[in-house]
Amino acid sequence: MIKPVDPAAEFSITDLASEFGITARALRFYETKGLLHPHRRGQTRIYSANDRARLNLILRGKRVGFSLDEIREMLDVELVGREGRLALEAASVRFRDRITQLERQRSDIEWAMRDLQAGLEWIETRLADREPAEDVKSRAAAFEALARTWLYGGETPSAAE
Repeated sequence: MIKPVDPAAEFSITDLASEFGITARALRFYETKGLLHPHRRGQTRIYSANDRARLNLILRGKRVGFSLDEIREMLDVELVGREGRLALEAASVRFRDRITQLERQRSDIEWAMRDLQAGLEWIETRLADREPAEDVKSRAAAFEALARTWLYGGETPSAAE
């Protein structure tokens, strides 16, 4: 869970990369895509609390399958202000569509897992009931004969005693 921060807080690229478990390269990529807007002190990127919040939303959007372009559009809805009803309605439709798609994927995954579990149970039952293959039995018998020859000079253990 991402904790709330002071709106005036500032973060380095290392701070955000570490907190969110991503690379500095990913942060720079999001910047080139116009998703984050750090200011600079010399060569150092300084991220605001707003950038941090946007990064959290970017990563959540990616996790549920939105493209970066879709994420940018949704983040920019905030900038449109009160007159952005059409943009909000479009974002609402995208969210509903994505929820429907994820629910369908979840159902497919549940079916696949049930099928795999049934297959695994079938395989494990067959393995538990299985006799060794004839070639394995033959090799085991040959090894036993060789061992007897080596240990007892070809005689059976009872005859050698």
